Amino acid sequence: QVQLAESGGGLAQPGESLTLSCAASGGRRSEGIFRLYGISWYRQAPGSARELVARILSSGSTDFADSVKGRFTISRDQTKNTAYLQMHNRTTEDTAVYFCMSPGSAWGQGTQLIVSS
Repeated sequence: QVQLAESGGGLAQPGESLTLSCAASGGRRSEGIFRLYGISWYRQAPGSARELVARILSSGSTDFADSVKGRFTISRDQTKNTAYLQMHNRTTEDTAVYFCMSPGSAWGQGTQLIVSS
């Protein structure tokens, strides 16, 4: 099974920009996984269910939750088996643990983002 590792979270102030990364590993099975199957970003705020934030399909088309539309972008670097979630104009409501997921992969540990002034 392909392993995913998220990184890039931390403590940030409202309005700042930040990019989260998702790296796939697992040998040959991880090669091109984001191109073949797409990648989704989820987040889970304290006391809340995990929700879909953004996704990029194998075709390259993207989809975003209404709460982040216009503020977040999603991309993938197929040569590095890495995907990104670019976050702009963050608010305290973006505080959550962020996870990435691609079909056939195992959930990673997530990366925590705390947005606070």
